[in-house]
Amino acid sequence: MSSVPNQSSCRNTESFSLDPDFVASYAETKPPFGFNGLGEIVYRRTYSRLKVDGTREQWFETIERVVNGTFCRQQEWADRNMLGWDACDAQRKAQTMYDKIFTMKFLPPGRGLWAMGSPLTEERRLFAALNNCAFVSTSKMWDNIDGARPSKPFVFLMDAAMLGVGVGFDTRGAQAAHAQNILVGNPHSAHARTVTFTVPDSREGWVESTGLLIDSYLAYEHVNYEFDYSQVRAAGLPIKGFGGVTSGPEPLRELHQLIRHTLDKHIGQPLSVTAIVDLMNLIGKCVVSGNVRRTAEIAFGDPHDPEYIDLKNYDVNPHRAAFGWTSNNSVFATVGMDYSDVSRRVQKNGEPGFQWMENARRYGRMGEENTRDTRVEGANPCNEQCLESYELCCLVETFPANHDSLDDYFETLESALLYAKTVTLLPTHWPETNRVMLRNRRIGTSVSGVAQFITRHGLNELRTWLDAAYARVQEIDSHISELFCVPKSVKTTSVKPSGTVSLLAGATPGMHYPESRFCIRRVRVSKNSDILPALEEAGYFIEDDVVDKSSMVVEIPVDHGEGVRGLRDVSMWEQLALAALLQKYWSDNQVSCTITFDPASEGPQLNNALDYYQYQLKGVSFLPRIDYGAYPQMPYEAIDEATYNKMARNIKSESQLHLVRDSEKKDAEAERFCTNDSCTI
Repeated sequence: MSSVPNQSSCRNTESFSLDPDFVASYAETKPPFGFNGLGEIVYRRTYSRLKVDGTREQWFETIERVVNGTFCRQQEWADRNMLGWDACDAQRKAQTMYDKIFTMKFLPPGRGLWAMGSPLTEERRLFAALNNCAFVSTSKMWDNIDGARPSKPFVFLMDAAMLGVGVGFDTRGAQAAHAQNILVGNPHSAHARTVTFTVPDSREGWVESTGLLIDSYLAYEHVNYEFDYSQVRAAGLPIKGFGGVTSGPEPLRELHQLIRHTLDKHIGQPLSVTAIVDLMNLIGKCVVSGNVRRTAEIAFGDPHDPEYIDLKNYDVNPHRAAFGWTSNNSVFATVGMDYSDVSRRVQKNGEPGFQWMENARRYGRMGEENTRDTRVEGANPCNEQCLESYELCCLVETFPANHDSLDDYFETLESALLYAKTVTLLPTHWPETNRVMLRNRRIGTSVSGVAQFITRHGLNELRTWLDAAYARVQEIDSHISELFCVPKSVKTTSVKPSGTVSLLAGATPGMHYPESRFCIRRVRVSKNSDILPALEEAGYFIEDDVVDKSSMVVEIPVDHGEGVRGLRDVSMWEQLALAALLQKYWSDNQVSCTITFDPASEGPQLNNALDYYQYQLKGVSFLPRIDYGAYPQMPYEAIDEATYNKMARNIKSESQLHLVRDSEKKDAEAERFCTNDSCTI
């Protein structure tokens, strides 16, 4: 725990830094990574960045980078606005935040662990990369507001996705095009002039070229663009600052070709719902195949529009099978609607999901009316944040089950909110985003390990903790807002589905129960990684990757905790009830809930379930429980207790993995893309 800062660390300096003696005191402490080493393996390959000396960070160094970056941004804000800066108070708060992260009582988002305090934010000042998610509406794409081009929603999604930000979007631009009789132009006409655009070797260059091409059809510029890709680096080179390796120009070249193919079919016609989603999905596929960053998308459409509802029906739309996977598709449901038709579709493949915008606009926590957030237009890809168009949001993850008392949890919330609120101080390179975020200051303080907390303490204790903690969050937000001289956050709490962050802490993700109490979790590790010998020495089973010959697959036995039920023992109705409880007592944003159901016994009940829970939730999605059968090196494999114990006995309890200095010359690389509630590692 933090102590009283020494006098030297209380001096005002140009740039904040933690007391080096304080940080050094954690250097030899074994971090409490979860799940028999799984958390540490995930950390090593996903969040441990290369240092200046060419070695990889250790956990205590990653936290130092993140906390220093956070408080440097606070100091910069205070200095720029001449608010005054209390170096001693900052040091105390920073040391508390450091300890809370080190002990896994809260964690910044994966975006923050990866980017905060790195050259990406400190030198390039790409603060948008610190945010988890965004939403953009196409409804005003034709309005030419402030000179905006019709391509603006598409290039926003591409730019954000290349920074690792998941983006939701709607299809309202098609309705506007039909209503106003706006037709797709022909850049190949005899009147069009040909212009060659040399694509710069940068994120900005890829985005600009895509915008120019889309506008050549939608903005009636009478320009036929040809592209010179000679400046784009060849495949296989490291991407500085972003992790991963370059793909060469081929993914971009393919994107341009497919955009032409999509829009050529619409020349002389209004832009269709299918075309909007196709363009967004094609961009998402390019970002993933471009090795630039993972991406996550969600599309929102009209539940009564057959064209939209059939987008994931590849018998009707066979051309979409190659890229339709890049987005989850949901509908803007209305309270009181007939769910029978969409329920039958959900029963088959789990889509569409449902978003009730009237609930999102009317309520904070369900039942508590909130008139401050009436301008929200959609939600983020995992559906835990209702957002205005072009709005971003930063989410932090807290772990109530890792606390001994409610007072201890209250203290953690102070650090968690301080991190999230700091991110709202930082401008993006999108003016329209800044205008929304300066006004809303929206954050999402999330809870994970809910299943573990219920198992240990009971549902009523969870309700008591969350209700009291929500009130404390509002007090903390008021205090921090006054400290920074900014508005209180329009909303403050959510339940995110989590991905790799909860694995670090050994927590079940968000509100969800695990597939099984005991399982094998398989993780790919580069053959060049220095942690492989340590993993072998520690007793983990390791074998060649059957897919990627440059990797090895490590098997980690996982126990989610005594008494924690597997998902097969938790009915669809119980999952819905838990989501509603969290929406009522904790989340004033939304609860990301993917409800797993048995297609045979529970599928016919979906219509009734939606009828009841449309009054208690803001959004929900469903996933049919289907046995696809075993295949080699499955990421998760359910096992029994005897198998778990046999595997666990082979792992040395005093593994020195945390002391291994990995010299692999490859930066941390986050997940490639998200599907429902799980991210591939």
